[in-house]
Formats: sequence, structure tokens, C-alpha cells
Amino acid sequence: MSPNHPDPENSPLSAALKGDCPRCGARTLFNGWIAFAPKCRSCGLDFASFNVGDGPAAFLIFIVGTIVVVAALLVDGVFMPPWWVHLVWVPVATALTIGGLRLSKAWLLAQEYKHRPPEGRIAG
Repeated sequence: MSPNHPDPENSPLSAALKGDCPRCGARTLFNGWIAFAPKCRSCGLDFASFNVGDGPAAFLIFIVGTIVVVAALLVDGVFMPPWWVHLVWVPVATALTIGGLRLSKAWLLAQEYKHRPPEGRIAG
């Protein structure tokens, strides 16, 4: 497998789950928990050229918020615990947000690499 010939087995979802470079499959996509590395250390693919934007964060606000609020209401309604028991939702929400953000950002970058959207042009 060379940098110019991507691994056909490396689907965008597989690359996102593992944190792989979408071109060569090396585990070089992230430079921290959720920050992308500037480029792949194996094949040189420039990750900074991809525009993932804030889409993953916006969706995660709704998804994680819904999960945590519904779970907290269910726990409160069924078990009626003291108020301090609900502090467990802080680390739960943090873990879901970081894990979800990492996965969704990687998936969007892999999708953008796979489909290579062209620059916008005005028809004329």
C-alpha cells in the first residue's frame, strides 16, 4: 500500500473508529484527544486542508444533551436519589462529548477525503 493508493479496506467509519489516516491507514490522525495532527506522519496527507468545521459539536450538543437529560430524569423518577447522586452526569456527559467529538470529526474528515468535494464555483 503506497500513499498514492489508499487501502480499499479502510472505510471512513473504520478510519474514524481507529483514528487512522484516510489515505494510508496509519494511526496518525489525532495529535491529542480531539485535535487533529497537522499532517500524517506516514504519508504526508495534510489534515489542515480539510474543513470539518463545527458540525460535529453542534450535533453532539443535541445528542449528548438528550441522552443525559433523559437518563437523569429516569434515574430521578425511578430511584429518587439525593441530589448529589446526579453529579455522576458531569463525567458521563464529558466522556460522551469527547468520545463523540473524536469519532464524528474523524468520520467527517474521512468522508471529505473519500468524496473530495471540489471548490465552489459560480456557473456562468
